[in-house]
Amino acid sequence: MISMTLADIAATVSGELVPAAGDGPDTVVAGTVDTDSRAMTGGDIFVAKPGAVTDGHNFVDTAAAAGARLAIVEHTVEAPVSQIVVTDAVAALADLAREVVARVRARGELKIVGITGSNGKTTTKNMLARILEGEGATVAPRNSFNNEVGAPVTMLRVDEDTRYLVSEFGADRIGSIARLAGLVTPDLGIVLMVGLAHAGGFGGVEATQRAKTELVEAVRPGGVAVLNADDPRVAAMAAVAADRGVAVRWFGRSTAAEIRADDVEVTAAGTTCTVVVGDERLPLRLQVLGEHHVMNALAAITAARELGVAPAVAIARLETLEIAERWRMQPLGSERVRIINDAYNASPDSMAAALRTLAQIAEPGQRKVAVLGAMSELGESAGEEHDRVGLLAVRLRYERIVVVGAEARRLFLAAVGEGSWDGEAVFFASADEAFDYLRGELRDGDRVLVKSSNSAGLRHLGDRLGESFS
Repeated sequence: MISMTLADIAATVSGELVPAAGDGPDTVVAGTVDTDSRAMTGGDIFVAKPGAVTDGHNFVDTAAAAGARLAIVEHTVEAPVSQIVVTDAVAALADLAREVVARVRARGELKIVGITGSNGKTTTKNMLARILEGEGATVAPRNSFNNEVGAPVTMLRVDEDTRYLVSEFGADRIGSIARLAGLVTPDLGIVLMVGLAHAGGFGGVEATQRAKTELVEAVRPGGVAVLNADDPRVAAMAAVAADRGVAVRWFGRSTAAEIRADDVEVTAAGTTCTVVVGDERLPLRLQVLGEHHVMNALAAITAARELGVAPAVAIARLETLEIAERWRMQPLGSERVRIINDAYNASPDSMAAALRTLAQIAEPGQRKVAVLGAMSELGESAGEEHDRVGLLAVRLRYERIVVVGAEARRLFLAAVGEGSWDGEAVFFASADEAFDYLRGELRDGDRVLVKSSNSAGLRHLGDRLGESFS
């Protein structure tokens, strides 16, 4: 974070300063801001966020012992650290992020990119950050820091030297993206797709579209919206952009896109395609597995071009990216038994894409094994969408379909109903049971996909399998 006095921070978050011994209103702090006391080092700022499971106020003393110089709290705590008392710690975190980014931006160098979409946000964020790091100091979220806490924490890593801020915006309700993007009014907004991810929380895909449109509405007038030309719901956002004086740039697979991909091929070594930009045809060789990541790459290349990075330069930097993120199409195990751990998140679209990817990269004689858990937050669509995944796995001729967890049982029943019987489809209530089965079932040459929503916890099963077969 940039340097600010305790008095300045207190005024920014509308809080009351309670200085520790030796500190005063003019004391300057400039450390990292976080809600995790374990992340504190000398000079940092700890935000004591109340939570459903635990209360950050219980860890103020721990943060102080680790070196925190300031705690933002909702009530004072007996701890040897200066404190600013606020009404709402999460709101204070947002207020501080807004002010810090505004001060850095006022110096004229900072460019801000916002990314949203039902799938692909984290991968696109990592791709764009890899491109922009070659141009100047770049701040991007760790993992999937895209909610009301993670997004401001990322913004607060901006300092005087930062040239690019790449923010990822998730949403659990209408208004979430508007609130988060409104903290920084991006110069450029990327909308990847509108799908059924989290549709249960929104009340349907139309409401999801409305939520994602909030990013286009938050882009500053004169800025740019980078939109998926292949998704009609995203393409419809061009009208909103025009009303706001925001230019539109298109990416996709169709000829309607300004930057598009031809000749896509997926292998066990990665994904290749030809990126078409006007009359240029540029080869791209991604180490990241999966045809669906081509769209994320196109979005990143398109955004980078608007920020002054030539597509050929962007492509060269993308080719150095080894994985999208931990637990996202992450190769584990060995050539003997290859595990693809993609169990950080799941939606109907991403589940289908992952299943198709493994089917594409498996060679003749290699068994395809799908280890599948529940997709969360699908609301009334949950049953039908789990049915579709079970049917797809059978139609892609997976030799083993291993379904884990009661919430995914309907997927198992759909696979059996489609003809995956006689041990081809099996069900286990727990990941431990599935691990014991797989450890004895997998054999040389098998190619294994582990895929579920984060809440199903199969990412840890994927890690165990990877270690077991390394």
